[in-house]
Amino acid sequence: MSWARVAGASGGHVRGRLAWRPRPGSRGDPGPARVATPARLAWRPGPGSRNDPGGPVLAGLPMPSAPTDPLELLAQSLQAQAPSKRMLIIVNPYATTVSDRLKNLVVYALQGRYEVDAIDTQARGHATELCQEAAREGYDVVVAFGGDGTVNEAANGLAGSNTPLTCLPGGRANVYCRMLGIPTEIVDATEHLLRLADDWRPRRVDLAHVNERRFLFSAGVGLDASVVEAVDAAPHLKARHGEWYYAAMAIHTFARHYLLHPIRLEATLGREKATGVSVIVQNGTPYTYFGDRPVNLGEGADLTSGDLAGIVLERASAIDIPTVMWRAFSQRARVARHRRVQAFSGLPGLHVRSLDERPVPIQVDGDYIGAAPEATFGITPGGLAVVA
Repeated sequence: MSWARVAGASGGHVRGRLAWRPRPGSRGDPGPARVATPARLAWRPGPGSRNDPGGPVLAGLPMPSAPTDPLELLAQSLQAQAPSKRMLIIVNPYATTVSDRLKNLVVYALQGRYEVDAIDTQARGHATELCQEAAREGYDVVVAFGGDGTVNEAANGLAGSNTPLTCLPGGRANVYCRMLGIPTEIVDATEHLLRLADDWRPRRVDLAHVNERRFLFSAGVGLDASVVEAVDAAPHLKARHGEWYYAAMAIHTFARHYLLHPIRLEATLGREKATGVSVIVQNGTPYTYFGDRPVNLGEGADLTSGDLAGIVLERASAIDIPTVMWRAFSQRARVARHRRVQAFSGLPGLHVRSLDERPVPIQVDGDYIGAAPEATFGITPGGLAVVA
Protein backbone atom coordinates (compact mmCIF):
# COMPACT_ATOMS: atom_id res chain seq x y z
CA MET A 1 0.00 0.00 0.00
CA SER A 2 1.02 3.64 -0.28
CA TRP A 3 0.15 6.90 1.47
CA ALA A 4 -0.63 10.21 -0.24
CA ARG A 5 -2.08 13.56 0.79
CA VAL A 6 -5.10 14.01 -1.48
CA ALA A 7 -7.06 17.03 -2.67
CA GLY A 8 -10.73 17.54 -1.95
CA ALA A 9 -13.45 18.07 -4.50
CA SER A 10 -13.02 21.83 -4.37
CA GLY A 11 -9.32 21.61 -5.22
CA GLY A 12 -8.14 22.58 -1.71
CA HIS A 13 -6.09 20.24 0.45
CA VAL A 14 -7.92 17.90 2.79
CA ARG A 15 -6.37 19.20 5.95
CA GLY A 16 -5.20 16.80 8.62
CA ARG A 17 -6.03 13.53 6.75
CA LEU A 18 -3.79 10.98 5.06
CA ALA A 19 -5.65 8.72 2.64
CA TRP A 20 -4.85 5.02 2.27
CA ARG A 21 -4.38 3.94 -1.30
CA PRO A 22 -4.26 0.25 -2.52
CA ARG A 23 -1.34 -1.12 -4.47
CA PRO A 24 -1.53 -0.09 -8.16
CA GLY A 25 -3.40 -2.65 -10.25
CA SER A 26 -5.08 -4.37 -7.27
CA ARG A 27 -8.82 -4.90 -7.16
CA GLY A 28 -9.40 -1.93 -4.86
CA ASP A 29 -7.27 0.53 -6.81
CA PRO A 30 -9.54 3.48 -7.93
CA GLY A 31 -6.94 4.79 -10.36
CA PRO A 32 -4.54 7.73 -10.13
CA ALA A 33 -5.18 10.05 -7.19
CA ARG A 34 -5.05 13.83 -7.40
CA VAL A 35 -1.83 14.44 -5.56
CA ALA A 36 -0.73 17.87 -4.37
CA THR A 37 2.75 17.63 -5.87
CA PRO A 38 4.43 20.80 -4.54
CA ALA A 39 4.32 19.69 -0.92
CA ARG A 40 6.77 17.07 0.46
CA LEU A 41 5.13 14.51 2.71
CA ALA A 42 6.49 13.38 6.06
CA TRP A 43 5.91 10.01 7.64
CA ARG A 44 3.52 10.13 10.57
CA PRO A 45 3.48 7.55 13.40
CA GLY A 46 0.23 5.96 14.51
CA PRO A 47 -2.24 7.99 16.60
CA GLY A 48 -1.46 7.94 20.27
CA SER A 49 2.02 6.50 19.85
CA ARG A 50 4.98 7.96 21.64
CA ASN A 51 6.23 9.72 18.54
CA ASP A 52 2.86 11.07 17.36
CA PRO A 53 3.24 14.91 16.90
CA GLY A 54 -0.49 15.41 17.30
CA GLY A 55 -1.49 15.74 13.64
CA PRO A 56 -0.26 15.27 10.07
CA VAL A 57 2.54 17.55 8.93
CA LEU A 58 3.88 18.82 5.64
CA ALA A 59 7.62 18.82 6.17
CA GLY A 60 8.85 22.36 6.58
CA LEU A 61 5.57 23.93 5.34
CA PRO A 62 2.85 25.58 7.49
CA MET A 63 -0.73 24.63 6.72
CA PRO A 64 -2.72 27.56 5.23
CA SER A 65 -5.70 28.78 7.20
CA ALA A 66 -9.11 28.93 5.59
CA PRO A 67 -10.37 32.45 4.69
CA THR A 68 -12.99 33.90 6.98
CA ASP A 69 -13.54 37.40 5.56
CA PRO A 70 -16.72 37.62 3.42
CA LEU A 71 -14.85 39.37 0.60
CA GLU A 72 -12.13 36.69 0.58
CA LEU A 73 -14.73 33.92 0.46
CA LEU A 74 -16.54 35.71 -2.35
CA ALA A 75 -13.34 36.11 -4.34
CA GLN A 76 -12.30 32.50 -3.83
CA SER A 77 -15.60 31.25 -5.22
CA LEU A 78 -15.03 33.24 -8.44
CA GLN A 79 -11.35 32.62 -9.11
CA ALA A 80 -12.04 29.90 -11.67
CA GLN A 81 -13.77 32.36 -14.03
CA ALA A 82 -11.50 34.24 -16.38
CA PRO A 83 -11.64 38.07 -16.21
CA SER A 84 -13.15 39.60 -19.32
CA LYS A 85 -13.05 43.37 -18.71
CA ARG A 86 -10.41 45.88 -17.65
CA MET A 87 -11.33 47.80 -14.51
CA LEU A 88 -9.58 50.78 -12.94
CA ILE A 89 -10.39 51.44 -9.28
CA ILE A 90 -9.76 55.01 -8.10
CA VAL A 91 -9.34 54.86 -4.33
CA ASN A 92 -9.55 57.82 -1.97
CA PRO A 93 -7.45 56.54 0.97
CA TYR A 94 -8.76 59.35 3.19
CA ALA A 95 -12.45 58.58 2.66
CA THR A 96 -14.46 57.86 5.79
CA THR A 97 -14.66 54.06 5.60
CA VAL A 98 -11.67 53.22 3.37
CA SER A 99 -8.59 51.41 4.72
CA ASP A 100 -5.66 49.59 3.09
CA ARG A 101 -6.98 46.22 4.22
CA LEU A 102 -10.46 46.92 2.86
CA LYS A 103 -9.04 48.15 -0.44
CA ASN A 104 -6.92 45.00 -0.83
CA LEU A 105 -9.87 42.73 -0.08
CA VAL A 106 -12.09 44.55 -2.57
CA VAL A 107 -9.44 44.34 -5.30
CA TYR A 108 -8.88 40.65 -4.53
CA ALA A 109 -12.60 39.95 -4.81
CA LEU A 110 -13.10 41.90 -8.04
CA GLN A 111 -10.18 40.12 -9.68
CA GLY A 112 -12.47 37.12 -9.88
CA ARG A 113 -14.29 38.71 -12.83
CA TYR A 114 -12.20 41.71 -13.92
CA GLU A 115 -8.63 42.56 -14.82
CA VAL A 116 -8.13 45.10 -12.04
CA ASP A 117 -5.77 48.03 -11.55
CA ALA A 118 -6.12 50.17 -8.40
CA ILE A 119 -4.61 53.60 -7.77
CA ASP A 120 -4.81 55.82 -4.68
CA THR A 121 -5.52 59.50 -5.17
CA GLN A 122 -2.81 61.85 -3.93
CA ALA A 123 -4.55 65.24 -3.91
CA ARG A 124 -7.68 67.11 -4.99
CA GLY A 125 -8.23 66.76 -8.72
CA HIS A 126 -6.06 63.64 -9.01
CA ALA A 127 -9.07 61.38 -9.64
CA THR A 128 -10.07 63.57 -12.60
CA GLU A 129 -6.62 63.20 -14.17
CA LEU A 130 -6.60 59.45 -13.63
CA CYS A 131 -10.01 59.04 -15.24
CA GLN A 132 -9.05 61.10 -18.28
CA GLU A 133 -6.08 58.79 -18.76
CA ALA A 134 -8.27 55.70 -18.20
CA ALA A 135 -10.64 56.83 -20.96
CA ARG A 136 -7.71 57.31 -23.35
CA GLU A 137 -6.27 53.88 -22.52
CA GLY A 138 -9.58 52.13 -23.18
CA TYR A 139 -10.55 50.75 -19.77
CA ASP A 140 -13.93 49.05 -19.81
CA VAL A 141 -15.04 50.66 -16.53
CA VAL A 142 -13.79 53.00 -13.81
CA VAL A 143 -14.81 52.46 -10.18
CA ALA A 144 -14.72 55.43 -7.80
CA PHE A 145 -14.09 54.02 -4.32
CA GLY A 146 -14.64 56.84 -1.85
CA GLY A 147 -17.25 59.43 -0.98
CA ASP A 148 -19.36 61.58 -3.29
CA GLY A 149 -16.46 63.99 -3.77
CA THR A 150 -14.33 61.21 -5.26
CA VAL A 151 -17.21 60.16 -7.53
CA ASN A 152 -17.63 63.79 -8.64
CA GLU A 153 -13.94 64.08 -9.60
CA ALA A 154 -14.15 60.79 -11.50
CA ALA A 155 -17.22 62.00 -13.40
CA ASN A 156 -15.39 65.20 -14.36
CA GLY A 157 -12.64 63.06 -15.87
CA LEU A 158 -14.98 60.75 -17.79
CA ALA A 159 -17.48 63.38 -19.01
CA GLY A 160 -18.26 62.97 -22.69
CA SER A 161 -16.32 59.69 -23.04
CA ASN A 162 -17.66 56.18 -23.63
CA THR A 163 -15.94 54.77 -20.54
CA PRO A 164 -18.63 54.04 -17.94
CA LEU A 165 -18.38 55.07 -14.31
CA THR A 166 -19.55 53.10 -11.33
CA CYS A 167 -18.81 53.39 -7.62
CA LEU A 168 -18.21 51.64 -4.32
CA PRO A 169 -19.36 53.22 -1.04
CA GLY A 170 -16.46 54.69 0.90
CA GLY A 171 -17.95 57.89 2.30
CA ARG A 172 -20.66 58.76 4.79
CA ALA A 173 -23.71 59.57 2.64
CA ASN A 174 -22.79 57.83 -0.66
CA VAL A 175 -25.65 59.65 -2.39
CA TYR A 176 -24.72 58.76 -5.97
CA CYS A 177 -24.22 55.08 -5.11
CA ARG A 178 -27.76 54.99 -3.78
CA MET A 179 -29.13 56.85 -6.79
CA LEU A 180 -27.57 54.27 -9.10
CA GLY A 181 -28.97 51.40 -7.03
CA ILE A 182 -25.63 50.23 -5.61
CA PRO A 183 -25.81 48.90 -2.02
CA THR A 184 -24.17 50.99 0.69
CA GLU A 185 -22.63 47.99 2.48
CA ILE A 186 -19.23 47.21 0.95
CA VAL A 187 -19.58 43.42 0.66
CA ASP A 188 -23.00 43.72 -0.99
CA ALA A 189 -21.71 46.48 -3.27
CA THR A 190 -18.71 44.38 -4.34
CA GLU A 191 -20.95 41.42 -5.09
CA HIS A 192 -23.19 43.79 -7.07
CA LEU A 193 -20.24 44.82 -9.27
CA LEU A 194 -19.26 41.18 -9.76
CA ARG A 195 -22.74 40.37 -11.03
CA LEU A 196 -22.52 43.24 -13.53
CA ALA A 197 -19.90 41.29 -15.48
CA ASP A 198 -22.67 38.90 -16.57
CA ASP A 199 -25.26 41.62 -17.19
CA TRP A 200 -23.19 44.40 -18.77
CA ARG A 201 -25.55 47.22 -19.74
CA PRO A 202 -23.92 50.68 -19.67
CA ARG A 203 -26.30 53.60 -20.02
CA ARG A 204 -26.01 57.36 -20.27
CA VAL A 205 -27.24 59.84 -17.66
CA ASP A 206 -27.31 63.62 -17.46
CA LEU A 207 -24.38 65.61 -16.15
CA ALA A 208 -24.92 69.12 -14.77
CA HIS A 209 -22.37 71.89 -14.36
CA VAL A 210 -21.80 75.16 -12.53
CA ASN A 211 -19.28 77.48 -14.16
CA GLU A 212 -16.53 75.06 -15.26
CA ARG A 213 -17.24 72.31 -12.71
CA ARG A 214 -19.56 69.38 -13.42
CA PHE A 215 -21.77 67.80 -10.78
CA LEU A 216 -23.79 64.61 -10.49
CA PHE A 217 -26.81 65.32 -8.32
CA SER A 218 -26.73 68.67 -6.48
CA ALA A 219 -24.94 71.98 -6.13
CA GLY A 220 -25.54 75.05 -4.03
CA VAL A 221 -24.71 78.74 -3.75
CA GLY A 222 -24.94 80.66 -0.47
CA LEU A 223 -25.95 79.18 2.88
CA ASP A 224 -25.62 75.47 2.10
CA ALA A 225 -22.23 76.03 0.44
CA SER A 226 -21.04 77.96 3.52
CA VAL A 227 -22.02 74.97 5.67
CA VAL A 228 -20.08 72.59 3.40
CA GLU A 229 -17.06 74.92 3.55
CA ALA A 230 -17.12 74.83 7.35
CA VAL A 231 -17.47 71.03 7.41
CA ASP A 232 -14.66 70.48 4.91
CA ALA A 233 -12.35 72.57 7.09
CA ALA A 234 -12.37 69.80 9.74
CA PRO A 235 -12.26 66.45 7.87
CA HIS A 236 -11.44 64.44 11.00
CA LEU A 237 -14.61 65.68 12.72
CA LYS A 238 -16.59 65.09 9.53
CA ALA A 239 -15.37 61.48 9.45
CA ARG A 240 -16.00 60.90 13.15
CA HIS A 241 -19.43 62.48 13.56
CA GLY A 242 -20.86 62.39 10.03
CA GLU A 243 -24.27 63.92 9.50
CA TRP A 244 -24.44 65.17 13.11
CA TYR A 245 -21.39 67.33 12.48
CA TYR A 246 -23.13 68.72 9.39
CA ALA A 247 -26.15 69.59 11.53
CA ALA A 248 -24.00 71.30 14.17
CA MET A 249 -22.08 73.33 11.57
CA ALA A 250 -25.32 74.30 9.84
CA ILE A 251 -26.56 75.89 13.06
CA HIS A 252 -23.18 77.50 13.73
CA THR A 253 -22.84 78.91 10.19
CA PHE A 254 -26.39 80.22 10.14
CA ALA A 255 -25.99 81.99 13.49
CA ARG A 256 -22.59 83.46 12.67
CA HIS A 257 -22.93 84.50 9.02
CA TYR A 258 -26.58 84.48 7.93
CA LEU A 259 -28.66 85.62 10.89
CA LEU A 260 -27.46 89.21 10.45
CA HIS A 261 -26.32 90.79 7.17
CA PRO A 262 -26.28 87.63 5.04
CA ILE A 263 -25.06 87.48 1.46
CA ARG A 264 -27.85 88.49 -0.92
CA LEU A 265 -28.26 86.64 -4.20
CA GLU A 266 -30.31 87.09 -7.35
CA ALA A 267 -31.28 84.02 -9.39
CA THR A 268 -32.50 84.30 -12.98
CA LEU A 269 -34.94 81.42 -13.50
CA GLY A 270 -35.97 81.59 -17.14
CA ARG A 271 -38.16 84.68 -17.41
CA GLU A 272 -38.41 85.09 -13.64
CA LYS A 273 -36.03 86.47 -11.05
CA ALA A 274 -35.82 85.59 -7.38
CA THR A 275 -33.71 87.01 -4.55
CA GLY A 276 -32.56 85.19 -1.46
CA VAL A 277 -29.67 83.91 0.64
CA SER A 278 -29.23 80.44 -0.85
CA VAL A 279 -29.90 78.67 -4.17
CA ILE A 280 -29.88 74.88 -4.39
CA VAL A 281 -29.80 73.22 -7.82
CA GLN A 282 -30.45 69.50 -8.36
CA ASN A 283 -29.86 67.07 -11.20
CA GLY A 284 -31.73 64.33 -9.31
CA THR A 285 -33.32 63.50 -6.00
CA PRO A 286 -32.81 63.46 -3.11
CA TYR A 287 -30.60 66.42 -2.25
CA THR A 288 -28.68 64.26 0.25
CA TYR A 289 -29.20 61.74 3.06
CA PHE A 290 -29.19 62.16 6.82
CA GLY A 291 -28.23 58.64 7.87
CA ASP A 292 -30.68 56.49 5.92
CA ARG A 293 -33.30 59.24 5.66
CA PRO A 294 -33.49 61.10 2.32
CA VAL A 295 -33.48 64.92 2.48
CA ASN A 296 -35.78 66.24 -0.25
CA LEU A 297 -35.58 69.86 -1.39
CA GLY A 298 -36.03 70.38 -5.13
CA GLU A 299 -38.66 68.43 -7.06
CA GLY A 300 -38.96 67.28 -10.65
CA ALA A 301 -35.45 66.42 -11.87
CA ASP A 302 -33.92 62.96 -12.21
CA LEU A 303 -30.77 61.57 -13.79
CA THR A 304 -32.33 61.32 -17.27
CA SER A 305 -34.87 64.18 -17.28
CA GLY A 306 -32.57 66.58 -19.15
CA ASP A 307 -33.34 69.54 -16.87
CA LEU A 308 -32.65 71.10 -13.49
CA ALA A 309 -34.81 71.69 -10.42
CA GLY A 310 -34.25 73.31 -7.05
CA ILE A 311 -35.19 76.03 -4.60
CA VAL A 312 -34.34 79.62 -3.70
CA LEU A 313 -34.39 80.32 0.03
CA GLU A 314 -35.58 83.92 0.23
CA ARG A 315 -34.71 84.60 3.86
CA ALA A 316 -32.83 82.95 6.72
CA SER A 317 -34.39 84.01 10.02
CA ALA A 318 -34.56 82.27 13.38
CA ILE A 319 -38.17 81.38 12.55
CA ASP A 320 -37.71 80.29 8.92
CA ILE A 321 -34.74 77.93 9.15
CA PRO A 322 -36.21 75.48 11.73
CA THR A 323 -39.44 75.16 9.73
CA VAL A 324 -37.53 74.62 6.48
CA MET A 325 -35.44 71.89 8.13
CA TRP A 326 -38.56 70.22 9.53
CA ARG A 327 -40.06 70.06 6.04
CA ALA A 328 -36.80 68.70 4.61
CA PHE A 329 -36.98 65.68 6.92
CA SER A 330 -40.74 65.25 6.85
CA GLN A 331 -42.27 62.43 4.80
CA ARG A 332 -45.36 64.53 4.06
CA ALA A 333 -44.56 68.26 4.23
CA ARG A 334 -42.68 69.69 1.25
CA VAL A 335 -39.94 72.34 1.32
CA ALA A 336 -41.27 73.69 -1.99
CA ARG A 337 -44.48 74.74 -0.21
CA HIS A 338 -42.70 76.81 2.45
CA ARG A 339 -43.68 80.48 2.33
CA ARG A 340 -40.02 81.61 2.24
CA VAL A 341 -39.02 79.20 -0.54
CA GLN A 342 -39.40 79.69 -4.30
CA ALA A 343 -39.22 76.34 -6.09
CA PHE A 344 -38.31 75.85 -9.76
CA SER A 345 -38.11 72.89 -12.13
CA GLY A 346 -37.78 72.02 -15.81
CA LEU A 347 -34.97 74.52 -16.45
CA PRO A 348 -32.10 73.87 -18.88
CA GLY A 349 -30.02 76.40 -16.95
CA LEU A 350 -30.02 79.37 -14.57
CA HIS A 351 -27.78 82.20 -13.44
CA VAL A 352 -27.00 83.34 -9.89
CA ARG A 353 -25.13 86.54 -8.96
CA SER A 354 -24.20 88.41 -5.83
CA LEU A 355 -26.19 91.57 -5.11
CA ASP A 356 -23.73 93.09 -2.64
CA GLU A 357 -20.39 92.48 -4.45
CA ARG A 358 -19.35 89.79 -1.99
CA PRO A 359 -18.25 86.56 -3.74
CA VAL A 360 -20.69 83.73 -3.15
CA PRO A 361 -19.57 80.29 -1.87
CA ILE A 362 -20.26 77.31 -4.16
CA GLN A 363 -20.46 73.58 -3.44
CA VAL A 364 -20.93 70.60 -5.77
CA ASP A 365 -22.02 67.13 -4.64
CA GLY A 366 -21.13 68.00 -1.06
CA ASP A 367 -17.63 69.44 -1.75
CA TYR A 368 -16.75 73.11 -1.38
CA ILE A 369 -15.06 74.44 -4.56
CA GLY A 370 -14.55 78.12 -3.72
CA ALA A 371 -16.31 81.46 -4.11
CA ALA A 372 -17.15 83.56 -7.17
CA PRO A 373 -19.15 86.72 -7.93
CA GLU A 374 -21.60 84.70 -10.02
CA ALA A 375 -22.54 81.12 -10.90
CA THR A 376 -23.96 79.83 -14.19
CA PHE A 377 -25.69 76.45 -14.16
CA GLY A 378 -26.43 74.17 -17.08
CA ILE A 379 -26.92 70.53 -18.00
CA THR A 380 -25.63 68.10 -20.62
CA PRO A 381 -28.22 65.39 -21.34
CA GLY A 382 -26.53 62.00 -21.56
CA GLY A 383 -23.19 63.55 -20.67
CA LEU A 384 -21.92 60.59 -18.62
CA ALA A 385 -21.85 56.83 -19.16
CA VAL A 386 -22.55 54.71 -16.07
CA VAL A 387 -22.97 51.02 -15.35
CA ALA A 388 -24.84 49.83 -12.31
